[in-house]
Amino acid sequence: MGQKTSKTKLMLIEVARQLFAKKGKKNVTMNDIAEASNKGRRTLYTYFKSKEDVYKAVINNELNRVLERLTLVSKEKGDPDVKLTKHILTHLNAVKEAVTRNGSLRSDFFMDIYEVERARRPIDVKEVGFIRDILSDGVEKRIFKRMDVNLSAIIILYAIKGLEVPYIRQNINSEFEKNKDSIVEFVLNGIKRTNY
Repeated sequence: MGQKTSKTKLMLIEVARQLFAKKGKKNVTMNDIAEASNKGRRTLYTYFKSKEDVYKAVINNELNRVLERLTLVSKEKGDPDVKLTKHILTHLNAVKEAVTRNGSLRSDFFMDIYEVERARRPIDVKEVGFIRDILSDGVEKRIFKRMDVNLSAIIILYAIKGLEVPYIRQNINSEFEKNKDSIVEFVLNGIKRTNY
């Protein structure tokens, strides 16, 4: 989406997101987006070549919202184990909110998993950096065991990502909600020193 996105483009993305959420991607046309935004097709095509282009912008915008929340956590001060716990829970909650707030778009997110994962790569790189910084701080403060922090950060990220779908569907299985603290504790027990 570039460094600075115009207000018009952001408005078009939000209008498209709402339409996709309500009707599903396949049931929305460029005309629908132009009409709902009170902008002409010419304005819409100034910013986007196709509906697929708009859809990618919607995904990127949703992922950037997740990244913003994780960035705030990364800037907080505090003990590394507490910060890692907050990072994991913020990740899961932010992804859940992004998916659940998008109604019919939810199924498109899961069906277009390749597209979503492609869009997530740059965010994953930043998130690995956040986790690596937390782990390095924890090793330095002797709260975490000595480890390869780069590899451990990648493993933790993919463990969190593996929990996303069960977490999103937790309203079906409330056991997951009751056990989420145990899951975080499991991750921490693997890296915490027993005597520090």
